Amino acid sequence: MRSLLSLSLMCVLVVCRARPASAGETAAAAIAVHATFGSRTSLKVSTELLRFDVTRPDGAAAAAVDFSAAARTQPGAEVVLSVEPLRTVEGPGGAADAESSVTFAGEGDGMLAGVFAAGGPTVAGRWTGSGLRTGRMLFSMRAAAAGTYTVPVRFVLSAP
Repeated sequence: MRSLLSLSLMCVLVVCRARPASAGETAAAAIAVHATFGSRTSLKVSTELLRFDVTRPDGAAAAAVDFSAAARTQPGAEVVLSVEPLRTVEGPGGAADAESSVTFAGEGDGMLAGVFAAGGPTVAGRWTGSGLRTGRMLFSMRAAAAGTYTVPVRFVLSAP
């Protein structure tokens, strides 16, 4: 907004100071424009509910989430993708299962691996600068009992 105001004032000054040109004269003026844009992000994920089907006791199961992350930011600025469980893993019958652990590994440029941290987000990917990134996050869970386990997750894409 400040840039538009500056541009308007410069145009007014040029118009006020200009003298009428005759048919044979040419008038020229230079106008400097400076614009600043804020960061913008867009994130699409294939699901926000992880579902693990453990087929045997002390077994493991996997779930995958595909994503498309776009960011427009300042040159050299960091773009961060984080993931956070919204509650503990729910096991068969909807009971909370605090014993189950969930890990993840990312596929694609800038993707990281980690473990779900209870009560807060975990960084899953980092990039520098604007652009569109696509990839996949593979989640693994080990459980003491067979059954279907679910956990809702939140993905956040941020840029300064």
